[in-house]
Amino acid sequence: MSTSDNTASLDASPTDAYLLDERRIQQPPTTMRGRLKYLGPGMVTSAAVVGSGELLTATTLGAQVGFMLLWLVLLSTFVKVAVQIELARWSISTGKAAMTGYDQVPPKIAGRGWISYVGLLMFLQILIGQGGVLGAAALAMSMLLPVGGDPLSPLSLAVWIVVMVILAIAIHAANKYDIVERVSTILVVLVTVLVILMVFGVQFTPFAWTAGDLASGMRFQIAAGAMGVALAMFGLTGVGAGEITAYTYWVVEKGYAAWTGPNDGSQAWADRARGWIKVMQVDAWVSWVIYTISTAAFYILGAAVLNPQGLTPKGNDVLSTISRIFTDTLGGWAGAVFLVGAAIALFKTILANAPGFARQVSNTLAVFHVIDWANPVQRDRWMRALVIGLPVAWGLFAIAIQSPLAMVLIAGVGNAIFLMAVVIATLYLNKTETDPRIKGKTAWKIYLFVSCIAVFAVGGLGLWDQLQKIM
Repeated sequence: MSTSDNTASLDASPTDAYLLDERRIQQPPTTMRGRLKYLGPGMVTSAAVVGSGELLTATTLGAQVGFMLLWLVLLSTFVKVAVQIELARWSISTGKAAMTGYDQVPPKIAGRGWISYVGLLMFLQILIGQGGVLGAAALAMSMLLPVGGDPLSPLSLAVWIVVMVILAIAIHAANKYDIVERVSTILVVLVTVLVILMVFGVQFTPFAWTAGDLASGMRFQIAAGAMGVALAMFGLTGVGAGEITAYTYWVVEKGYAAWTGPNDGSQAWADRARGWIKVMQVDAWVSWVIYTISTAAFYILGAAVLNPQGLTPKGNDVLSTISRIFTDTLGGWAGAVFLVGAAIALFKTILANAPGFARQVSNTLAVFHVIDWANPVQRDRWMRALVIGLPVAWGLFAIAIQSPLAMVLIAGVGNAIFLMAVVIATLYLNKTETDPRIKGKTAWKIYLFVSCIAVFAVGGLGLWDQLQKIM
């Protein structure tokens, strides 16, 4: 049985990825080389992560405070991956996706788990945040190829937004997991290689960074006035609430849960579950390495080039300011190359998030009995509709607001707050539904506990920071 046979979409496969069937059981690989052959969900996650948070907020924070908060970049990616892995462990063992699990967390309100209502509120965050990402991608292309002569004109931006919406819909109309994985892998590799080359390319300019600069960024200090951007970066860099939630759908649709099979209480099931969980862990950590490198690279670029010049990205000038990293060091041609890379990085986020959020929204609607999640035909119909509808909605928000960075920052704080609810759900499901035989060891439990504390601390600070601004 090949991997591609198991990663087909629901409409193209006679089996349902979300229905555990003993006929689909498959033994997990036992070597690292074998596990690497089954990676994939993490690349989709990396595609969703490496974009808005890195290019916009990480670079902006570096421009604002210099190297001082480099430690936060690394911390923000490291602490959240524990929650991602733990929730995916539950998904593999049960065959369930995140929103189904969130609904099981007490207390119940009108028969629904309280986190389900938080999930409904987060729909607005999804619209605002992704609208900002789409607007930034369109801004990059408009600066390259303006329609009507003015790259910042509503006409030019609207045209490029429409083009990207149509392209996203065309790519995802089939609603196939394997298409999402392949496109994500290609774009993640391309963007990661490009940003690494950029970081080392700066070394041949007057803005070269030093080992001392990097060391100064690891002193666990924070600059006055940088709390808002720092909190948004924590919410958007690394895996946020949306990516952690979406990852459960990808590990199920990849086949990890189906290959594990239904829990019959046997030792054979426990052995298979542990084996596929090991594959998932490798997948998650490989993606962590990728998006951590990219995040740190974008931050370093902002700190090394923009900060010394007092340039901080704002409003619709965000990309033109960030492009100064290259025009000020290598010439005008490098700015054009940057805009192409920026457009790819940002649009890649849209491509990865459209199917992920389509699944999350569909699952949430099923929780409220709008659709039947157990019906694969109805489920896929809604996913297809949302894969079309969400990019259209994002495009409308981008056209209406036209402030990409502000939209992304607002969404980032919301993401950090929602992440607290995700942590609660993860711990609850681990305690009540994850089979004790497949849980992590003591060291892992300590790491998970520390990660949860860190997420709550930052989420609480984010809420307090926003309340202070309102009052």
